[in-house]
Amino acid sequence: MAELSHTDSKGKAHMVDVSNKETNLRTASARCVVFLNKNAYQAVKNNQIAKGNVLSVAKIGGIQAGKKTSELIPLCHNIFISHLDIQFTLNDNDKSIVIVSSAKTDSQTGIEMEALTAASVAGLIIYDMCKALDKSIRITEIELISKTGGKSGNYTKDENV
Repeated sequence: MAELSHTDSKGKAHMVDVSNKETNLRTASARCVVFLNKNAYQAVKNNQIAKGNVLSVAKIGGIQAGKKTSELIPLCHNIFISHLDIQFTLNDNDKSIVIVSSAKTDSQTGIEMEALTAASVAGLIIYDMCKALDKSIRITEIELISKTGGKSGNYTKDENV
């Protein structure tokens, strides 16, 4: 069994020392899926939510959250983010919104948590902006799609299913 990097030899939590790691380009993509009822989905699709443009607000808020990941996730390093973006795909068949975030850094540690945080918070923002129309909104399938760089190498979800 692989050792956990955020625990010491006695099993106590600690921040990983990355000072000896090599700086290199690292990328990550994450996704989550938000399911809405028909009325809320149509209101988002037609930009008819009273609070404003849901997808624009979710994009900006998700990016802001990704930039603050080290403040939200204990023991997560504060890293320079050279790129962070969020894209949305609306699926009329099941009234879902697929959120995909992509992040890039040139750092000593990975950027997976920033990508995951950005996608997750974008989903929460959609919930917040639509909850007046739908209390049954589901935020699901929060997952890493891919990562590149670093000691553990590259990962693509499709290759590891």
